[in-house]
Amino acid sequence: MRFKPWLMMLLAGLSLSAQAVPDVSFEQYVVNLQAEAVAQGIPAKTVQSAFEHVQFIERAVKNDRNQPEFKLTLDTYLPKAVPEWKVKQAQRLYRQHYALLQQVGKQYGVQPRFIVALWGIETNFGKLTGKYSLVSSLATLAYEGRREAFFKKELFAALRIIDEGHATPETLKGSWAGAMGQVQFMPSSFLNFAVDQDGDGRKDLWHSLPDVFGSAAHYLQQHGWKEDETWARRVKAPASIDAKQLGVAVSKPLAEWQALGVRNLDGSALPHLGQQASLVMPDDREGRAYLAYDNYKALMGWNRSNYFVVAVGYLADRIVGKS
Repeated sequence: MRFKPWLMMLLAGLSLSAQAVPDVSFEQYVVNLQAEAVAQGIPAKTVQSAFEHVQFIERAVKNDRNQPEFKLTLDTYLPKAVPEWKVKQAQRLYRQHYALLQQVGKQYGVQPRFIVALWGIETNFGKLTGKYSLVSSLATLAYEGRREAFFKKELFAALRIIDEGHATPETLKGSWAGAMGQVQFMPSSFLNFAVDQDGDGRKDLWHSLPDVFGSAAHYLQQHGWKEDETWARRVKAPASIDAKQLGVAVSKPLAEWQALGVRNLDGSALPHLGQQASLVMPDDREGRAYLAYDNYKALMGWNRSNYFVVAVGYLADRIVGKS
């Protein structure tokens, strides 16, 4: 889709760009987006190139409005998210890329098994990175309006990625929701945390494994990762524990949890460590319970889903032979 005369339409649309117009067409909305992008300092040449073939993606709107609502539990979710074939593949890739993973892990202070686990959970080790044009999908979701401010912010970040030369409008592809590359960064996360690990002048999360691994590790490092700790331990918790004590917002030393009756899954006493932990029950009191360490919270910075965090942690443990 090409908009002509381009500069005149930008100037005409600038006054409308600050607010969504309910009845405006997608084409006019895109003109307004372009004007706002230029007003934010993104070069007009980059904006024009990025929007040249923009399209409305109906599937993105349908997916955003119709998120699955079926009920899962961790016991039903984990076998689907981390089947045995994925564990074996993760172990094989961990061995295959061991030298690179060790180098990256040492640089950023992140145990390599967690890098591989994130890679596996997010995109099946780079096989499922998404096929949608990010400019089109993000413009569509901004136009749809339910989370306009969020998707506009991500769209402008995507334009800066193009302007910095890390991708072209044609190669900037990802999920319908705007996540991209082998570790599914949103554009704003790309700008903040992606690294040029291989030193070729580009941050390439689609094809460069050094950049993929380095960016994932850098993200975790910047979210408080501790290389001398694990992510969580599965425990038994007594029904007497007050619900106000549950969740990542409440941290206590392991000794305090021990005093409250929390035990290892086999019933043994908790270790005598100085670590702080939170008691997390993703399925409430009917399901699994975990003492979650700071690394659990770092993973929640990546994705706020407890199920996601447990899947990553579980796969990371399986990679090195922990059950």
